[in-house]
Amino acid sequence: MPDPTIEAVEPNVGPAGGGDLVRLWGRGFADRVAVWFGGVDAEVLGVHEDGETSLVDVRTPPHEPGRVDVELVHLDASGAAVPDEAASLPAAYRFQRPRLATESDLTRLVRTLLRRLKRDLAVNTSMRVSVDYADERHVDGMRVVPMATLPAIVLTPQRLPPNPMYGTRELRERVVMGPGGPEVVRHRPSLTVDAVFRLTGASDRVVELLNLLDAVGKFLNRTKWLEMDRDPERPEGGRVRWEMDAVGDFRTSLDGPDELAAFTIDVVVRGFDLDGGQRLDAGRRAAEVEVASGSLEP
Repeated sequence: MPDPTIEAVEPNVGPAGGGDLVRLWGRGFADRVAVWFGGVDAEVLGVHEDGETSLVDVRTPPHEPGRVDVELVHLDASGAAVPDEAASLPAAYRFQRPRLATESDLTRLVRTLLRRLKRDLAVNTSMRVSVDYADERHVDGMRVVPMATLPAIVLTPQRLPPNPMYGTRELRERVVMGPGGPEVVRHRPSLTVDAVFRLTGASDRVVELLNLLDAVGKFLNRTKWLEMDRDPERPEGGRVRWEMDAVGDFRTSLDGPDELAAFTIDVVVRGFDLDGGQRLDAGRRAAEVEVASGSLEP
């Protein structure tokens, strides 16, 4: 059998944690092959032919960040490698960690909520991932957050429970230009969650706190949607919005430490897609985007 040749790897960048779907394009691939990324075994999903082009679909292994060589070798009937029938493409794939410095959609969602709270309620609005101390004298476990300026509102992230009602079970398809021409790429359904936050209002004056509580209640009653740009780098892409609701009742603590009075209430933003859906597979080539249409009988 002729020696195999690797011509392209698509996509050529993926997570260091592995699990990404990658397709190798080339010629002369056998029915049984092994693939390595930087010397680490990849999971081979299938080998097939498309005209004169050979294709191999694999799942990448976990690897340290950086560029690696992609190697392919034929296997004999017993599953052993055939050393004389191998191919390599130097520095063909790059493993990378997530870009934490770049704002995610979840970060933009929190920033949008903070801006609405500052605009409509209080200038002294901030976000805390943790709190400074708990007021253990209260059986409700209310956490009181001391602030430099009062009155104040603190937004604390709580949890991200899955929301199957707002999610979709359908695969998402898109047409992309691959090394061999247009092809259909399918993605798994996105992970859809509810973003649950806790709003804490604090003041050293009870009357002021009650006025703040009233203002927060009115804000939550009239603010039923949270809206922002779908893509901050492409304003022409339109805007997207999520349903927002208060959860449960206001909980108050009027005799906290340092004469600090406070209240809390949970807020949920429903149906937020935490990821865009993992790439599942790449299908047939497409000459054009086809849109099915039809009519419904009355």
